[in-house]
Amino acid sequence: MASAPPDHQRRLLEVQALDTRLQQLAHSRRNHPALARIAELESQIKDLNGSLVESRTAVADLKRELTKAEADVEQVRARAARDRRRLESGAVGAKDAVALTDEIASLTKRQGVLEEIELDVMERLEAHEEALTKVTAAYDALTADRDAAAADRDAGWADIDAEARAVTAERNSLAEQLDAGLTTMYDRIRAHQGGLGAAALREGRCEGCRLELNPGDLAAARAAAPEQVVTCEECGRILVREV
Repeated sequence: MASAPPDHQRRLLEVQALDTRLQQLAHSRRNHPALARIAELESQIKDLNGSLVESRTAVADLKRELTKAEADVEQVRARAARDRRRLESGAVGAKDAVALTDEIASLTKRQGVLEEIELDVMERLEAHEEALTKVTAAYDALTADRDAAAADRDAGWADIDAEARAVTAERNSLAEQLDAGLTTMYDRIRAHQGGLGAAALREGRCEGCRLELNPGDLAAARAAAPEQVVTCEECGRILVREV
């Protein structure tokens, strides 16, 4: 049967209170309100990122298409200009003059078609650039909100971690002052009982499992020597008796 000085057993409840506080701090860290907001924003950012990539790709493709359309128009315009210069020079015969005139008419018609294509591409590019601007603004707003939430989380974590370090130091200092066998027993039980290894026995009830001891167990606990370490028959936790 384990034994430890009665005052060590009573102070074990102080260790338990500090361990409980550490559990609460760990829970607060895992469930910081900013974490849910960050997860929500990350999901929205992920969804919007697909639209952003598609919009950027469309704009890039249309810019290339516009560059080609502009080059096609310029090529036809330059060819027509050369023909006009030849025709206006008077250095060509009648037959060639007719051929040049026909070609200029054909090039003018072709230029008109290409300019329509160029205009269509420009209009589509303008629409996609406007859409890209909106999507980019929405994406930037979401990432800014995400970064703000992350900063809030980090600040909260810093406060929690600072308190956890202080509580841990106090807990370890107190535990070192207690009977080594008692703390070893306590830590073993606590590891298997959800973090609660010791509880007070008050008014015939174990404060750990919140159950009342049966008359026989209660009588045995009260009759045990003060230095004897008593455990709850229901949950196995160390019972710290009132003195």
